[in-house]
Amino acid sequence: MRNTHFEDGKWWVSPYNFVPEVRDSMTLPPQVQIHDATLRDGEQTPGVVFSIDDKIRIASKMDEIGVDRIEAGMPAVSPQDAQAISEISKLGLKAKIFTFARAMKQDIDMALECGADGVIIEVPIGYPKLKTQFGWTWEDVFRKSRDVINYAREQGLYAVFFPYDTTRARAEDLENLCKGIMNESPPDSIGIVDTMGCATPEAIKYMVGWVKGMTGLPIEIHTHNDFGMGVATEMAAVAAGAEVVHSCANGLGERTGNAALEELMLGLHLLYGYDTHYKLDKLPELGDLMAELANVPIARNKPVLGRGNFIRESGIGIQYVMHDPLVMFGTHPALTGRQGEVVLGKKSGKQSIAYKMDELGLGELTDDQSAALLNLVKQKGIEKRDLLSDAEFTELLNQVRNAA
Repeated sequence: MRNTHFEDGKWWVSPYNFVPEVRDSMTLPPQVQIHDATLRDGEQTPGVVFSIDDKIRIASKMDEIGVDRIEAGMPAVSPQDAQAISEISKLGLKAKIFTFARAMKQDIDMALECGADGVIIEVPIGYPKLKTQFGWTWEDVFRKSRDVINYAREQGLYAVFFPYDTTRARAEDLENLCKGIMNESPPDSIGIVDTMGCATPEAIKYMVGWVKGMTGLPIEIHTHNDFGMGVATEMAAVAAGAEVVHSCANGLGERTGNAALEELMLGLHLLYGYDTHYKLDKLPELGDLMAELANVPIARNKPVLGRGNFIRESGIGIQYVMHDPLVMFGTHPALTGRQGEVVLGKKSGKQSIAYKMDELGLGELTDDQSAALLNLVKQKGIEKRDLLSDAEFTELLNQVRNAA
């Protein structure tokens, strides 16, 4: 694990991430794995449907990037889902393949038939779920879970116990369930699931320590982004000792989505100092693939993947965008397979004009011509309420030259 905030030519983040007062307050595990659920939870995004071929392409690209575990789907959903999991399992990927399962032996059998390495065994524990949706008690959940966990492990599967809506569970229910499971059917790891994305980072840190203390098991954290803190809460879980973070590429998922895969990768590597093996420069390829297959465009200001991340409209500091980008950005664009860009609009300055002229090989202007062109660029940006294309800039340049 690194203990530095910069690497020459690659990134420069806050040094305060690494001061002893901050690092000593955390219980970072030696390693963190990423379990990606795009092919199951990501497909639960309303209107998103992946074909078998889509899922194979996504899984292959994730494996190329270095995702540790791929949740390839839930075989009980449909024969097509089961076939996709089977096909992915046969690819010989480095990533471990998991399926999503109800607490039912037939779901475990389906995982085995699909060639999976592990299963996520889901049961409800959030009190609103138990009380209103299912009419169950924690004892009902325990009875349904016990034999299935044992059966999965006996069959050689890695069993993740996944009591979902964990952050809305009554303390006594979660304690009783954890103690019962550990006495009679300990899984390989246990998930803390913020199904409604409603826990603060501080609450997640508390819960990781609490559940780890009750069970002694590795902790997996799975969050949603309803309050815009999906990634923050998962990173807080890591700081408290969670060994596995769950993600979806491009932040897909129900409602506001899940913790975004690409953001977690950069957070682990740059902000927390893990020496990860992820190919960060391949992230835009996965992002574009997901946007195409899910038909959900990437927002221009989306962290990591947004096309506006490394562009500069303001004239101040544009000389650094291309030649010394760590002055203007926390990461060099090339780290994530990107490049800096100077664009023109309302907020441009004289340096912007000179830079764009040089970039396009359009020669030079007098000071008066440059001032006139800048005025036209600003007017066009205001009129268009957007950035100018190169063609629009060239047209304005011709107007200035023809008026001379």
